[in-house]
Amino acid sequence: MSPAVIIRTATPADIDDITAIYAHAVEHGTASFEIEPPTIAEMAMRQKNLLDGGFPYLVADVGGTVAGYAYAGPYRPRIAYRHTVEDSVYVSPRATRRGIGRLLLTELMTRSEACGFRQVVAVIGDSQQTASIELHRSLGFSPVGTLKNIGFKHGRWLDTVLMQRPLGQGADAPP
Repeated sequence: MSPAVIIRTATPADIDDITAIYAHAVEHGTASFEIEPPTIAEMAMRQKNLLDGGFPYLVADVGGTVAGYAYAGPYRPRIAYRHTVEDSVYVSPRATRRGIGRLLLTELMTRSEACGFRQVVAVIGDSQQTASIELHRSLGFSPVGTLKNIGFKHGRWLDTVLMQRPLGQGADAPP
């Protein structure tokens, strides 16, 4: 029997696993447009800044091992965007196709809504990231645009797919 997946708030103790998962995504994939993986210290600072800012930052814990992580961060720095977050979801290559991304994103949206956010935007690097696009679509995100040939990584031009989903009352009422 497989150990249960526990979705919980990330802690500083998780940062080594989080950094390893992200480094793999940076080095081998196109979900992130970074070229060089950040250091553990940089990832720890990013995590701390988001948590200190009141944003949800989660891990999927499977038998004491971080199998994936997700966080919501500011969509853009201008104050009018303060009710909108951008989601990020990364799953360990050893844990894909097990529903961990879905569990993380579902809980991330629940916690983002509880924090009072009204919109969540997915900025999906590479229009060929069909698993991420379908995950977001299956959880109620709608495609709102594609930025063509906006990044260059691993020897090819990459699109960015934008998807959006309302949280709570969305735009039906003022915040």
